[in-house]
Amino acid sequence: MDHNYNPAPPAHPLPSRRERLRMLLRLKSQRQLLAVSTSAFAALALVLSFTLYEDRSHPDVVRLGTGIAGVEAQANAGSPGNGAEQHVGTGEASYYGREFAGSPTASGEIFDPARMTAAHRTLPLGSKVRVTNASNGEDVVVRINDRGPFHGNRVIDLSSAAARSIGLLRPGKGRVSLALVLD
Repeated sequence: MDHNYNPAPPAHPLPSRRERLRMLLRLKSQRQLLAVSTSAFAALALVLSFTLYEDRSHPDVVRLGTGIAGVEAQANAGSPGNGAEQHVGTGEASYYGREFAGSPTASGEIFDPARMTAAHRTLPLGSKVRVTNASNGEDVVVRINDRGPFHGNRVIDLSSAAARSIGLLRPGKGRVSLALVLD
């Protein structure tokens, strides 16, 4: 029997009591910080949702931007469902087509270039707009399901089917008049 036996030190020494307490305090402070930040984010989300709810409760004025299409559309005094339209501006229209097919729109639906839809910067999603081509008088009613256009002075981006129906597919863009369908 060898009395000079010295076992090798452990490969992973256990932390001392002081180190364990330090780690525990660090974890506790991190957990408190996480709880405070989570509460702050929840409060912010509540305030934002209340603000959005308040904005939707007064939809009688729709701001349409600036420039040549900068007008305000006010709710029609007539009863809903009467087929009335309210002129909301004129400007240049363009279209977007197959390259965005299958992509989600701002409304959450999937873009289909064969449907009569359009993108507008500020009109409420789901609203219907009569778009009239100024050069030939052709018109189409589209449903706003996306946001845009975000280039140039364009006031609306049509689906390729809507652009085709009013003769804008070949030129790619053209001057249009917009009327909000109030039914």
